Amino acid sequence: METGYLSAVYLRRELPKESWLRRLGPVRYLMEGNSLTFDRPVTFLVGENGAGKSTLLEAIAVACGFNPEGGTRNFSFSTRATHSVLGEYLTPGRKRYPEDGFFLRAESFYNVATNIDEMDEVLSFSPRLVESYGGVSLHQQSHGESFLALVQNRFGGHGLYLLDEPEAALSPSRLLTLLGEMHQLVRSDSQLIIATHSPILMAYPDARIYELNREGIRMTAYKETEHYQLTKQFLDAPERMLRYLLED
Repeated sequence: METGYLSAVYLRRELPKESWLRRLGPVRYLMEGNSLTFDRPVTFLVGENGAGKSTLLEAIAVACGFNPEGGTRNFSFSTRATHSVLGEYLTPGRKRYPEDGFFLRAESFYNVATNIDEMDEVLSFSPRLVESYGGVSLHQQSHGESFLALVQNRFGGHGLYLLDEPEAALSPSRLLTLLGEMHQLVRSDSQLIIATHSPILMAYPDARIYELNREGIRMTAYKETEHYQLTKQFLDAPERMLRYLLED
């Protein structure tokens, strides 16, 4: 059985010369005629703050038909148009179309939860939308609980799931729970593309890891990521690291 839904993304036309996007290394990488390929069920986009991870993931989501603020392809709300135009310039290479899908971004998840509540306030003979998210308003749960409720109840498998920094709301133990949920989704014929800083999530077996930086995009191994190396150095000798960081 063929695995995955999205095989690659590439620029289909030139960005305007005045666009700030041209300053991002990953965008320049695509402008040079390269494509970003997805050959594993789980792909991670990693890198420093400002490297362009969220910008690229958002653009991939838009190119695939998702609302730039998050949600399914049926969500069309907009609280503030802050997304870039990069998605309008990307073309997705598809293997096949998923039955399900969701774009989760930490910074606008509150808006997604609000939109779900607002749609359920409209009189309808259909089941309440919140039933697909666990039956309890996402606003009536902690940030981390609502994230996991979304993954555990709404993500039905056979889908394409794009997650932007899902670790933002989760404790280390809940990150381990998320790893388990990711594996169940992979086993149910799903594909995940995740922008993250979390070494815990990056440890998912056989995942493809792309490092984004000022030079562009490069494939890397888990233990070669700066996230893993710095975290390990700190946990191996926190006193030494703190002494170095906090000395006058």
